[in-house]
Amino acid sequence: MTDERRSGCPINLSVEVLGDKWSLVVIRDMMFGNLRHFRELLQNSQEGIASNILASRLQRLTELGLVSRAPDPTHKQKVIYSLTEPAIQLVPVMAHLGAWGRRHLPVTRELAVRAELLERGGPQLWEEFMDELREQHLGIPRPPGRESVFAKLRSAYEAALAEQSA
Repeated sequence: MTDERRSGCPINLSVEVLGDKWSLVVIRDMMFGNLRHFRELLQNSQEGIASNILASRLQRLTELGLVSRAPDPTHKQKVIYSLTEPAIQLVPVMAHLGAWGRRHLPVTRELAVRAELLERGGPQLWEEFMDELREQHLGIPRPPGRESVFAKLRSAYEAALAEQSA
């Protein structure tokens, strides 16, 4: 982030980091879709992000410390992008944004179902999901004996897709 900040207001500073058209969408796709490679993010973008925009956002998110970049051990020419702890801590923000969008905007069922589950699950589910993201992205083992929140969210999304095409 540049030193030219408009103010020291935490909301302003957060908007300066996350307020462009694509950053939260890229984080969303990494968070809820477990998309970790450039090509996955590009090809699975619901909103059709352009490759140059995606490259720019990934670079910026990396510079800001929200995403890390490492060589993919399974492929010499690929890199793996991971959410960092500050990005993982955006789960409650994403849950609230999703809940707000469901209440006030014309969302589609299949794309709103995860937001609905997060809203119903509340802070406990958000914490469990953050633990799971820490395991996936940071290698920090999550507490044992918990169901996968990611699997619940994916299952609900797939069920909504199947319902739509039935």
